[in-house]
Amino acid sequence: MSVETQLLGLPVDARRQLPARQLAYRKRAGDAPAVIWLGGFRSDMTSTKATALDEACAANGRAMLRFDYYAHGESAGDFHAANLSIWLDDALEMIRRFGGPAPVLVGSSMGGWIALLATARLKAEGRAPSGLVLIAPAVDFTERLMWARFPEEIRQNILKDGVWYRPSAYSPEPYPITRSLIEDARQHLILDHPIHVGVPIHILQGAKDPDVPIQYVDQFVSSLSKDDVRMTIIPDGDHRLSRPEDIATLVRITRELVQSLRAAS
Repeated sequence: MSVETQLLGLPVDARRQLPARQLAYRKRAGDAPAVIWLGGFRSDMTSTKATALDEACAANGRAMLRFDYYAHGESAGDFHAANLSIWLDDALEMIRRFGGPAPVLVGSSMGGWIALLATARLKAEGRAPSGLVLIAPAVDFTERLMWARFPEEIRQNILKDGVWYRPSAYSPEPYPITRSLIEDARQHLILDHPIHVGVPIHILQGAKDPDVPIQYVDQFVSSLSKDDVRMTIIPDGDHRLSRPEDIATLVRITRELVQSLRAAS
């Protein structure tokens, strides 16, 4: 059974420089812990993986929440004015309002970074998620996978013009990389020091991912020395991991993590 899109209105927060937003979301009732989908950069809640995971949750009677960040998918907004702080706040608002007790966060690419940041904030509030599934987690991607790798000419274009339009392998339209995005994200970088997430983590990674290379994810995993981390590598997998067999693996990993958490509770 499909679920209808609903809207959550958030007012301007001038103190934290957050604009007014109307966030689109789809919430499926079911058993806890809920599965919450955190999408990637320029992706949306109707993506192949998010839809397949929702269908799997429906079949198992599991609660699920998926939503679109500001200026993504069905959520309106000016992408040129968007940044990681806004998207992190979107995720936190959705989790707090609709996530229920100790949800499982499933973060894809940029959503993996946001899942980690959100977990730290929620832990401080005494309402941490119970586990994370991270798909090709693009931790600190704005600094390490973009800015550090851009030629000097592109860096100067961003600094001077405020934006550079990067060609995309996943869309006919290039997407804007703004100076605001790069500079705002620097307050959220986490790879410069050891990380302790404090909940079980399962990472799904394609060995042939050109955007978030497996070597990059290996470095991230090495910083999680105090955490319970498992990693499943798909030898011929790319960044999207949207083939039927990839999605089946994602569904299995998520289901098994939920089951293990329920057994341990």
